[in-house]
Amino acid sequence: MPVRLALAKYEVPDTLRAIAEPMRWRIINALTQEMLCVCHLVDDLGASQPLVSHHIRVLKDAGLIIGTREGPWTYYSLAPGALDRVGHEIARLESVSGVSKRARRACC
Repeated sequence: MPVRLALAKYEVPDTLRAIAEPMRWRIINALTQEMLCVCHLVDDLGASQPLVSHHIRVLKDAGLIIGTREGPWTYYSLAPGALDRVGHEIARLESVSGVSKRARRACC
């Protein structure tokens, strides 16, 4: 009988995919230090504005960052707890990975 795997409330693979891209990882790291607008990120990353905006959209869609409007600018920051949920899920997997080294299903 197949084992049913519990699904998380969010999709961890989608979140990991979003942060695995090198430029998005650099954006996440920059946002750990301060709130930034796209023009700051363009300068800091040495990338074009359309490319940075694309990566911002992917990170927003993954629920990792939020934007705050201030006049004509939008400042981006990490969404509260966004990285915690991924970290907790990875820690959970680590904690149960050695629980039953002898447990295994019979082959077909």
